[in-house]
Amino acid sequence: EDRTVVTSITKPRIHIPKLERNALGLTRMDYEGSMSTLCAGCGHDSITAALTHAFFELALPPHRAVKLSGIGCSSKTTAYFLSQAHGFNGVHGRMPAVASGANAAHRELTYIGISGDGDSLSIGLGQLCHAIRRNVNMLYVLENNGVYGLTKGQFSASSDVGSKSKKGEYNEDGTIEPVAMAMALGATFVARSFSGDKEQLVPIMMAGLPHRGFAFVDGLSPCVTFNDHEGSTKSYTFIRKSNSEVVGAGFVPTQEEISTRYDPGSVCPVTMHDGTTLYLRKVDASYDPTDRSAAYAYLKERQDRGEIATGMLYIQEDSADLHAREETVATPLRDLPFESLCPGAAALEDLMDEYI
Repeated sequence: EDRTVVTSITKPRIHIPKLERNALGLTRMDYEGSMSTLCAGCGHDSITAALTHAFFELALPPHRAVKLSGIGCSSKTTAYFLSQAHGFNGVHGRMPAVASGANAAHRELTYIGISGDGDSLSIGLGQLCHAIRRNVNMLYVLENNGVYGLTKGQFSASSDVGSKSKKGEYNEDGTIEPVAMAMALGATFVARSFSGDKEQLVPIMMAGLPHRGFAFVDGLSPCVTFNDHEGSTKSYTFIRKSNSEVVGAGFVPTQEEISTRYDPGSVCPVTMHDGTTLYLRKVDASYDPTDRSAAYAYLKERQDRGEIATGMLYIQEDSADLHAREETVATPLRDLPFESLCPGAAALEDLMDEYI
């Protein structure tokens, strides 16, 4: 089982008078968290930066946000933004259930869930599916790197068929395509972006945060650690085989962060750290994100061409979230007085009479 050990390193507070301030009078530094302990160059940190930027631009109060995660490299990232926000690091794969309960109790907060392809598409697949179909009002970010990083690089459920692992093995299992799955389950907001494409990723986060319902964002986030190749004398595997291990320790060499910039409607090849290439297709102005059937067909067409569609892929603008569907009271459940929650035996008898 994956186990996440979150070690937080507090960032020093530096007073910079000329920093830009938003409508709340806060700077971007006010939306940051602890220093990241992820590998240098990890795409997850780019997603964190995009979220920080989005919260700042929307002028959302940090203390009115709730950060939720499960287990995995991705689930550590909630410590790296919004240090003033509420947070809960749940059991592996069970974050959507925690988010559903928290949102049901306090509807007026901003909810954001951070998960990975293992936490969401393997052990937590059933949890994710039910959060989508219930249209829980939250932004759900899947940091997708196609690998189990904490357990040393096994294939994940989002690994492409035929992809090669660090050990030289080829993946033969079918792939769970998270965007297509979210579309099929009725998600009311579906988007995908590459972690290094800040110009696309930030607006997507800004659109997802105020969306009324379940906003699903598939963030393609390359892993910098499990990309060295067989035959290299500097590889992690080679060092393990060639030396007598005394202490169980490993070294992850620093990698450059991968970023890109390309126009809507175009295809951009992006070379990963392991030498493989992703072909990203950014939707153009003629694309209609409100037509679910057309969006699903577009995804399939691009997949057949070996391309990965990015951008705002689908949105249902008149979405009714969990509270609207269940007709809950406007007052958050946590603020209801005892008399309303427990009206007494007479009220219970009146309720039971309705079913006779």
